[in-house]
Amino acid sequence: MRILRTIPEVRAAVREARLADRTVGLVPTMGAFHDGHLSLMRAARAASDLVVVSLFVNPTQFAANEDLSTYPRDEARDAALAEAEGVDILFAPAASEIYPDGFATNIHVAGLTDVLDGASRGAHHFDGVATVVTKLFGIVRPDAAYFGQKDAQQVLIVRRVVRDLDLDVRIVACPIVREADGLAMSSRNVYLDDAYRLQATALNRALDAAASVFAAGERRADGILSAAHRVLEEAGIAPEYLELRDAETLEPVTRFERDALLAVAARVGAARLIDNHVLSAVEPNADDSDAADSDAADSDAVGLHGADPDAAVPDAADSATTDPVAADLQTTDPKGDA
Repeated sequence: MRILRTIPEVRAAVREARLADRTVGLVPTMGAFHDGHLSLMRAARAASDLVVVSLFVNPTQFAANEDLSTYPRDEARDAALAEAEGVDILFAPAASEIYPDGFATNIHVAGLTDVLDGASRGAHHFDGVATVVTKLFGIVRPDAAYFGQKDAQQVLIVRRVVRDLDLDVRIVACPIVREADGLAMSSRNVYLDDAYRLQATALNRALDAAASVFAAGERRADGILSAAHRVLEEAGIAPEYLELRDAETLEPVTRFERDALLAVAARVGAARLIDNHVLSAVEPNADDSDAADSDAADSDAVGLHGADPDAAVPDAADSATTDPVAADLQTTDPKGDA
């Protein structure tokens, strides 16, 4: 594995691969790798000849009062983990390489960025995400880029950028990877002490409770959300948001005509955590009712069910569990709907 620091170095390496007719997969990250990141690398490795992982803590997506200065960083550890997964290039640029003096361009996606984390963290957050991801696409020119479903809203926004700007890259959303007790893996989990770590498991339990009442026939948004709120209240967690929104448009859900994204964000101790489940609007066939009930209760997805059958399913580490609906790993063509 090569660790590259500059844009010309990465472009030269990718150009060499292209001349050999090799496919390129990109995994954009901010480092502090956990098994969720590693699952993205495995998916990219399974489908690509050349795997590029970017390691860049992007300053433009942090507000002044957020954790840019304390965000966990350990490049040596991350490099060892990436190399063990068969990554070919670790692109670890300085901020000045991505944002040189005089940088004045910003990418803003209207609508999708106005709700959930966009409303909670501010417009700067997803502007920063959209801008740096678009830059990475321009630098690496990947055939496919791999993102985690835990950041469901981010995936929808990146897909919209790709569609609206006609970028020639396929977006692959990989299933959430969870600890054995259900907590979604996050680099910010390191902020949790033992007591807060236990409290944080209530996020996924709340989503499971909502999915369970949905699977039992509840179709009122307030009834579904109430089930989740009860679990959070019992755990002493006041969410920043707990909302049910269309899984593609992020419009509020009042009737179940399409898949819905049940999303939560909450501060637990020093960590701000997010999680989500999908609730499928598709009524199960009689023969599939048991499986469908399990899917409704346990699956996590960014958009509609029905994955690309060729997409790779990440393995779960011994100490973690991957959400059970492997079919939720999805791909989106460059001009497909967000």
